[in-house]
Amino acid sequence: MHDSLYHGPPEGGLLVAPLDEFTAVYHRASGITHLLTEPAPQILAILGEGALSLDALLDRLGLDYDLADGTRDALAARLAELVESGLVERA
Repeated sequence: MHDSLYHGPPEGGLLVAPLDEFTAVYHRASGITHLLTEPAPQILAILGEGALSLDALLDRLGLDYDLADGTRDALAARLAELVESGLVERA
C-alpha cells in the first residue's frame, strides 16, 4: 500500500517560540496559536524541510531525537492530530 506523504506549511508559515516544556506555534494562514509538546515541534521542523512518508519521518525522528514512544502507531496518532489542527497536510 502506498504511504501518504506529509508536509508542513510553506516556509514562513509558522512562527515558533519555545516556552519551557511547551512550544507556541503561530500558524499564519489560520491566525491560530497552538501550544505543542514533544515530538510535535520536531515533526513540524522536519516536515518543514520537505514532504516525507510516515515511515521516513519515523526513521528521521529516531536519528535526530530520543523518542520516548517512537512507534509507528504513536507517530500516526501525532500526525493525525497535526493534520486535524491544520499544521500538517497530506500530499
